[in-house]
Parts: sequence; C-alpha cells; structure tokens
Amino acid sequence: MVAVMVCMSLLSASSSAIAADSTLREVFEDAFYGAGIGALVGGAILAFTKKPADHLDYIGYGAATGVLAGTAYGLAKSARALAEIDNGRVRIAVPTIMPNLVESSAGRQTTVMWSASLLRGTFN
Repeated sequence: MVAVMVCMSLLSASSSAIAADSTLREVFEDAFYGAGIGALVGGAILAFTKKPADHLDYIGYGAATGVLAGTAYGLAKSARALAEIDNGRVRIAVPTIMPNLVESSAGRQTTVMWSASLLRGTFN
C-alpha cells in the first residue's frame, strides 16, 4: 500500500514530461482504480465463502488482477495506431485491436473480423 501511495504522490508532482504527455498519468490512474475495484470485488467474493477469515488473500488477488486489467485498459485507451503523426512528431505505439462483427451475405453466419489502425495523423 505504501508503494501505491508513493506512486500516486509522484504522479501528482508537476513535471514537464507528464504535463506534456499525460499518457503515463492516465495509465497509472487506470491501474490505481483497477486495483481499488479489484480489491472491492475480492472482498465481495469473501461473502460467498464458508470461512472468510481463511480466504483474505482474495482481496490481494483481486487487487493484483485489477492492476493488470487497469494497466491494459490504460494502454489500450492511449494507443490508437501503430504510428501517429501529430504536428510533425511521429509516435510509435502498440495499436488498438478492435473486433468487428461481420454478417455473411446469406445472413446465417456471423464472423468476427479483427482490425488495427496502422497510421493516424492530425494536421493543422
């Protein structure tokens, strides 16, 4: 818990690198919220066990799972394309993979088609 508090205090400190690009801050916030939600879910699962005192590790497992899920969500939310061009700067990132449902022409079969953006740009 102390490590989480140290990370949050580092994030709240004003820094030119974080101010210029808030992606790292967003990922840490998503991971922090994921840990809190995961700990709550782990605690809620304790209500369905016979001896809750014997299964307190569910809270830790929930928090750890929440950190991983929150981090993955934050990274997926921040990276939209493999290469982004923004005001003359090129940024390379992991693209977001999006599933799309495609129906056949006969309408009897639906398949999942996966797509990812390779290049995205904004020009002023």
